[in-house]
Amino acid sequence: MPQAAPKSFSLIAAIDLGSNSFHMVLAKAEHGEVRILERLGEKVQLAAGIDEERLLSEEAMLRGLDCLSRFAQLIQGLPQGAVRIVGTNALREARNRAEFIRRAEALLGHQVEVISGREEARLIYLGVSHSIADTPGKRLVADIGGGSTEFIVGQRFEPLLRESLQMGCVSFTQRYFKDGKITAARYAQAYTAARLELMTIEQGLQRLGWQEAVGASGTLRAVGLAIKAGGLGNGEINPEGLAWLKRKLLKLGEVDKLDLDGIKPDRRQIFPAGLAIAEAIFDALDLQRMDHSEGALREGVLYDLLGRHHHEDVRERTLSALMERYHVDLQQAARVEAKALSALEQVTTAWQLDDDWHRDLLQWASRVHEIGLDIAHYQYHKHGAYLIEHSDLPGFSRQDQLMLALLVRGHRRNIPKDRFAEFGEEGIKLLRLCVLLRFAILFHHIRGAQEMPKVQLEGGPQSLDLTFPAGWLELNPLTQADFAQEAEWLKRIGFTLTIR
Repeated sequence: MPQAAPKSFSLIAAIDLGSNSFHMVLAKAEHGEVRILERLGEKVQLAAGIDEERLLSEEAMLRGLDCLSRFAQLIQGLPQGAVRIVGTNALREARNRAEFIRRAEALLGHQVEVISGREEARLIYLGVSHSIADTPGKRLVADIGGGSTEFIVGQRFEPLLRESLQMGCVSFTQRYFKDGKITAARYAQAYTAARLELMTIEQGLQRLGWQEAVGASGTLRAVGLAIKAGGLGNGEINPEGLAWLKRKLLKLGEVDKLDLDGIKPDRRQIFPAGLAIAEAIFDALDLQRMDHSEGALREGVLYDLLGRHHHEDVRERTLSALMERYHVDLQQAARVEAKALSALEQVTTAWQLDDDWHRDLLQWASRVHEIGLDIAHYQYHKHGAYLIEHSDLPGFSRQDQLMLALLVRGHRRNIPKDRFAEFGEEGIKLLRLCVLLRFAILFHHIRGAQEMPKVQLEGGPQSLDLTFPAGWLELNPLTQADFAQEAEWLKRIGFTLTIR
C-alpha cells in the first residue's frame, strides 16, 4: 500500500533490503535536514539464495529475517510513515517474494516496498546528492549492487537519466566465481558479460556527458581502498589501480587468498565479480577517475521520506507530468477528485477506509483515470491501466502502481473482481475505492459547471445506498440511466447499489 500522508516525525528510519547487504539508518529530522544517529549493515547475500526457478530459498529468507530481527529493535515504537523499507533486485527477481515480505513485515511492523530499478537509481542519486559537495555541472553516479547496477547522470539534486542493468557482484559471483577460483578465462567472461550489458546504455550516458564520476556502493568503495593500499591513489578508483588489482587477483588465483587492506573478509568472495564490473564500467564510459560517496540508497530513502513529510512529494510531480503527457482534462479530473473525496468522507467508517493510503490512492486514480483516452477511446480504461502499470513512475513502488492501475482498469464497465482478489484482504478495500471512483465519474458524466445536487451515501458490507434530492433524477434522465446501468455492473460482482 502507498506510504502514509505527510506528517512531522522527529525520528525517521530507512531500511534497504539489498541483494548483497541489508542496511538501516536511523536519523533525526530537524529543519529539513537529516542527522544520522545510527547505521547498521549486514551481509545477507539474498541474491545467492535464488535458484534457477527464481525462487528464494528458506535458508536465504532466514538469513534476511535474522538480520531484520536486530533492525526491528531500533525502530520499535516508531509510528507508521516514519519508516520506509525498500527491496531491490533480489526481491524484484524472486517469484516467492510475497512470502518473505509477509514475514519481514510481521517482524518489523512496517510495510516493505519492492521498487523498480529506475526508482532505485533515483533514490541512490538523491542519497549521493545530499552527501557530497553541491558542485556545478553534471555528475555520473554508479552503484554496483548484489544483483543490479544503477547509473544516473544528474545535475545538483535532479537526475536527468536513470538506468538499471541486470549485473551485480553476487549474481556474477554465482555465475563466474562460485567455487572461489579466479582464472583469467573466468574474469574475462565476467568482464565481457558486463560490457555487453553496458552496450545498451553507454551511448545515452555519453550523450549527456558529466564533469565528475561518483561511486555509491560498498563494492566501489572496497575497490578504491584496495587501490589506495597498493599506493596508487587516495581512495578513488583509476585505470592504473584497476589494472594493478586485476593482476594481483589473477596471481593469487583464489578468493581465500585475498588479504588486501580495504577488502573486508566478508567481501572477499564477491570482490572479483565486483572488480570485473568496475573495470567494464571504466572502459565502456572511458572514465579516468571515480570518487566515492558514503550516501547511497538508504540515505536517498531518508531524504525522500523527509521530502514527503514537508509536502515536496515527488509522486505529485510524477502524476502532474503523466497528466500533462497524456493531455488529461484537468478541470474534469479536479471535479472527479473532489467528488470522490467527499464521497469517501461519508463512508470512511462504514467501509473501514480510514488509512491515509486509501485517500491517496483514490485521489491519484481520480486524477489519471482518463489518461488512456490519449491512446484511443475504445477500451480507454484498459489503455490507461497498462500505461500506469508499465510506465516509469518516480516515487511509486511496484505495489502502488499495480493498485493504481487496477483502479483505473476498473473505473468503467466490467469490474475484474478476480484481479482485486489477488490483493487479499486489501482487495476488499480496493474494490470499495473503485466503487467510489465510479460513483464520482458517473456523477460528473456531464462535464462542465452544471449545478450538481448533494447526494447522501451510506455503505454496507456489500452495498451502497445513494439518496438524491427528491425529484432531481426525474429531471436528469441521463444521470438516472447511468446509475441504473451502474447497478447492473455492480450486481455482477455481488454488490448492491440502491438509488433513491
